[in-house]
Amino acid sequence: MDNPEIARTLEEVADILEIQSSNPFRIRAYRNAVRTVETVTVPLRRWVEEGRALTDLPGIGKEMANHIKEMVETGTLGFRDELLAEVPRSLIELMRLPGLGPKKARKVFDELKIGSVDELEAAAREGRIAALPGFGAKSQEKILAGIADYRQQGSRFLLNEAERSVEPLLAYLRETPEIERLEVAGSYRRRKETIGDIDLLAIASQPIPVMERFRGYAQVDKILMAGDTRSTVVLGSGLQVDLRVVPAECYGAALVYFTGSKEHNVKLRRRAVERGLRISEYGVFQVHEEGSETEGECIGGGEEAEVYAAVGLAWIPPELREDHGEIELAAAGRIPDLIRVEDLRGDLHMHSTWSDGRNSIEEMVEACAARGYEYMVISDHSKSLAMTGGLDAYRLREQWKEIDEVRARHPEIRVLRSMEVDILGDGSLDLEDEMLAGLDLVLISLHSRLDLPLVQQTDRVLKALEHRQVNIFCHPTARLINRRKPAELDLEVILRRAAELGVALELNCSPNRLDLKDTHLMLAKELGCKIVIDTDSHRTRELGLMRYGVDQARRAGLGPEDVLNTRGFEDFWIAIQRSRM
Repeated sequence: MDNPEIARTLEEVADILEIQSSNPFRIRAYRNAVRTVETVTVPLRRWVEEGRALTDLPGIGKEMANHIKEMVETGTLGFRDELLAEVPRSLIELMRLPGLGPKKARKVFDELKIGSVDELEAAAREGRIAALPGFGAKSQEKILAGIADYRQQGSRFLLNEAERSVEPLLAYLRETPEIERLEVAGSYRRRKETIGDIDLLAIASQPIPVMERFRGYAQVDKILMAGDTRSTVVLGSGLQVDLRVVPAECYGAALVYFTGSKEHNVKLRRRAVERGLRISEYGVFQVHEEGSETEGECIGGGEEAEVYAAVGLAWIPPELREDHGEIELAAAGRIPDLIRVEDLRGDLHMHSTWSDGRNSIEEMVEACAARGYEYMVISDHSKSLAMTGGLDAYRLREQWKEIDEVRARHPEIRVLRSMEVDILGDGSLDLEDEMLAGLDLVLISLHSRLDLPLVQQTDRVLKALEHRQVNIFCHPTARLINRRKPAELDLEVILRRAAELGVALELNCSPNRLDLKDTHLMLAKELGCKIVIDTDSHRTRELGLMRYGVDQARRAGLGPEDVLNTRGFEDFWIAIQRSRM
């Protein structure tokens, strides 16, 4: 097993234990182990082979170490198999549906013998779910809505989930001596929030050995197609991967074609036709006679830049290729210099052990300083979010004392004290004004009552924005990709008011959120909103999630000048202040 497969197996154990209402500390131990395995860069197989102590890894105790060793050596986990004899795997699928969860999934299984999404949908449509104690008509409606979302999105992988399968595969294939060049195309290269499947393009001196090695990858579960220059497989994660070996002279054209998007390519081909050219995955060709389907001389295609240059355009970064005006910008020579991870000078949203974080304030500070940040913000939860151990006024004052002590020990970075304050149901804030005034920055978020109707939800947010202490509105739509719909909001109204008040909008980097989405960010920029990019880290290693937020910002065409926390501290501090209205 490779690291992604080990992580998936441990996560499956945690899910089953949750369905069984096992000890919550044991469940958390498995989930912590999953996070560790997902972030370890060295294959754990190598740790086992070299006899290294797996317990040296954070979150890996003796039991987890034994599990990992067993999986590496046998390719399976006996404890997981024992649990699956008690709980059908289909229940794991059910518990991930919005409106269900582990306890309710187990209840519908025990009471109605429902073990699949199809059976659940049928029971809900017949009204049998609403009749169960603890459910009711409203729960049944939520379940049906969740099933609809699941059918629409369930086959798509989060970007970071896809990465966990793709990156080890790329490393494996790049060890093939015949491969001269290998790149990922498709929505993965465009860095979309979710990925349907993976397209790999290669140049190789001998295609057949490349295809044989690809199909022989240990994580291949099914081979859907086996050819000399193209093969398609499904990995154990369920991700479908297509590998094509193409001639070097048309590699750039193939990369443009398979990167997409479809809408971008259609407009690009239309522009070629207007110039007497034809673009295909094989290159750019002259058309000798009007209306002729015969391709003439190939005038480019080895590199992507040749394809774009042939139709009078500068090369367009893959993240922009969505037909959101990028071709017109390229034609006018106005493709923006897109933001990069190294442009960020600070991270403005993170949690510590004072609420639901896994690292202390000092550990978070040291990790931010190690990344070269000039400033950072400690922003634990407020008290209404009880499940996170949110802070009341007394505990917040105590936290401030620790922050002052850590500041004194770390003059190399500015540590700002903040809080992620909940927006309550009526739009008021979950912290007294006296305490808000003691914060360097005030972050606000929606975490509850996300099912309010549009007008009521919008008014709730607008009221919160009006509070004079508020600086940043975090993950504004409160969506969880593939799991929870965004709250119903008139986002244009909210963005306009935020721009007027000088409240910044957050682009949350968590791959589960990526909130705001690209089109919302484009609108925010158009309306003159302040924008910040934050990781919402709950442990030091999550500070590395910044790259996903930067990917999203690039998709929206944002440059460093469009994001406040690319500025040095003095300029940032001036820019983050509210407008005086």
